[in-house]
Amino acid sequence: MPQMLQRKMIEQRRFVRVRPRGLVASRGAVVVDPRIPALACVVIDLSAGGACVDVSGQTAIPERVTFIHSGTKKPCRVVWRRGRRLGLQY
Repeated sequence: MPQMLQRKMIEQRRFVRVRPRGLVASRGAVVVDPRIPALACVVIDLSAGGACVDVSGQTAIPERVTFIHSGTKKPCRVVWRRGRRLGLQY
Protein backbone atom coordinates (compact mmCIF):
# COMPACT_ATOMS: atom_id res chain seq x y z
CA MET A 1 0.00 0.00 0.00
CA PRO A 2 2.78 2.56 0.73
CA GLN A 3 4.10 2.08 -2.82
CA MET A 4 0.70 2.93 -4.26
CA LEU A 5 0.60 6.11 -2.18
CA GLN A 6 4.06 7.09 -3.39
CA ARG A 7 3.01 6.67 -7.02
CA LYS A 8 -0.05 8.85 -6.52
CA MET A 9 1.83 11.63 -4.76
CA ILE A 10 2.54 14.62 -6.95
CA GLU A 11 5.87 16.33 -6.43
CA GLN A 12 5.35 19.95 -5.52
CA ARG A 13 8.54 21.82 -6.31
CA ARG A 14 9.15 25.54 -6.44
CA PHE A 15 11.26 25.25 -9.62
CA VAL A 16 11.21 22.97 -12.65
CA ARG A 17 14.18 20.60 -12.83
CA VAL A 18 16.01 19.95 -16.11
CA ARG A 19 18.69 17.45 -17.03
CA PRO A 20 21.83 18.99 -18.54
CA ARG A 21 22.08 18.38 -22.28
CA GLY A 22 23.20 20.19 -25.37
CA LEU A 23 25.39 23.14 -24.46
CA VAL A 24 24.81 22.76 -20.70
CA ALA A 25 27.72 21.02 -18.98
CA SER A 26 26.99 17.74 -17.23
CA ARG A 27 30.12 18.07 -15.10
CA GLY A 28 30.74 20.41 -12.20
CA ALA A 29 32.65 20.69 -8.96
CA VAL A 30 31.90 21.04 -5.27
CA VAL A 31 34.23 23.06 -3.05
CA VAL A 32 34.10 21.87 0.55
CA ASP A 33 37.15 23.84 1.74
CA PRO A 34 39.07 26.54 -0.17
CA ARG A 35 42.37 24.99 0.98
CA ILE A 36 41.77 21.65 -0.77
CA PRO A 37 41.00 20.88 -4.43
CA ALA A 38 37.37 20.91 -5.53
CA LEU A 39 35.59 17.56 -5.80
CA ALA A 40 34.47 16.60 -9.29
CA CYS A 41 30.76 15.88 -9.67
CA VAL A 42 28.23 14.80 -12.27
CA VAL A 43 25.20 17.08 -12.53
CA ILE A 44 22.04 14.96 -12.51
CA ASP A 45 19.59 17.85 -12.82
CA LEU A 46 19.37 21.60 -12.30
CA SER A 47 16.71 24.12 -11.40
CA ALA A 48 16.61 27.82 -10.62
CA GLY A 49 16.80 26.95 -6.90
CA GLY A 50 19.27 24.08 -6.76
CA ALA A 51 20.89 21.00 -8.25
CA CYS A 52 21.20 17.26 -7.78
CA VAL A 53 24.80 16.03 -8.11
CA ASP A 54 26.84 12.83 -7.73
CA VAL A 55 30.12 13.70 -5.99
CA SER A 56 33.29 11.67 -6.47
CA GLY A 57 35.92 11.06 -3.82
CA GLN A 58 35.81 10.11 -0.16
CA THR A 59 35.99 13.58 1.40
CA ALA A 60 33.29 14.34 3.99
CA ILE A 61 30.76 16.85 2.64
CA PRO A 62 29.74 19.62 5.08
CA GLU A 63 26.30 21.26 5.10
CA ARG A 64 27.57 24.42 3.34
CA VAL A 65 29.52 24.09 0.06
CA THR A 66 30.22 26.04 -3.12
CA PHE A 67 28.89 24.56 -6.37
CA ILE A 68 30.83 25.37 -9.56
CA HIS A 69 29.00 24.80 -12.84
CA SER A 70 29.41 26.37 -16.28
CA GLY A 71 31.80 29.02 -15.00
CA THR A 72 29.65 30.19 -12.09
CA LYS A 73 30.18 29.68 -8.36
CA LYS A 74 27.11 29.40 -6.15
CA PRO A 75 27.14 29.09 -2.36
CA CYS A 76 24.83 26.20 -1.46
CA ARG A 77 23.33 24.26 1.37
CA VAL A 78 23.08 20.46 1.24
CA VAL A 79 19.38 19.73 1.76
CA TRP A 80 19.47 15.93 1.36
CA ARG A 81 21.97 13.08 0.89
CA ARG A 82 21.73 9.56 -0.49
CA GLY A 83 25.20 8.07 -0.43
CA ARG A 84 27.36 10.30 -2.66
CA ARG A 85 24.30 11.92 -4.32
CA LEU A 86 23.47 15.36 -2.93
CA GLY A 87 20.59 17.77 -3.23
CA LEU A 88 21.93 21.33 -3.25
CA GLN A 89 19.91 24.48 -2.64
CA TYR A 90 21.31 27.79 -3.95
